[in-house]
Amino acid sequence: MTSEAVARGPVDRFIAAIELTAAGFLAVVTAITFVSVFLRYLFAWSIPDAYDVSSLLLGILIFWGIAAASYRGDHITVDLLWSAIPPRAQRAMDVFASLLTLFALVIFTWMVGLKVINTHADQVATFDLRQPVWIYYFVAWVGLAAAILMLLARTVRLLIAPERLATGEMRPVE
Repeated sequence: MTSEAVARGPVDRFIAAIELTAAGFLAVVTAITFVSVFLRYLFAWSIPDAYDVSSLLLGILIFWGIAAASYRGDHITVDLLWSAIPPRAQRAMDVFASLLTLFALVIFTWMVGLKVINTHADQVATFDLRQPVWIYYFVAWVGLAAAILMLLARTVRLLIAPERLATGEMRPVE
């Protein structure tokens, strides 16, 4: 463990783990797509359920990406009003936006949780290998739950220590 890793708190390590997980899902989706195309064009053979699994993993990747972007504030923003107001008002607007996003994300996570339960009850499965789809939905739901935690961490830091978000102290995982 490096001294930098020791100096980081549990929240920072959790944030790094979320980013690493999202990157891992991106690598898996890329590998499945590459191998599937390679096998199809060179050997006229495809991986069973490659399309279904890569589609489901892409959904998982998106939800885990939401978790990573929620903390960083790296999502698309329009700052026409924000850039014209004083720093205190900017901070208040940031907190309000975080709370509003958190509210929407909690509702979305709740609805995806219901989808997980219904998909499990209906025993939905992939076409070729008959893999249960609810497992993929559940992993996506965990990503949304992580997004809620990340957004909570962002909101708390905006209120308590906004300089930790603004100075770039939190570097992305490389």
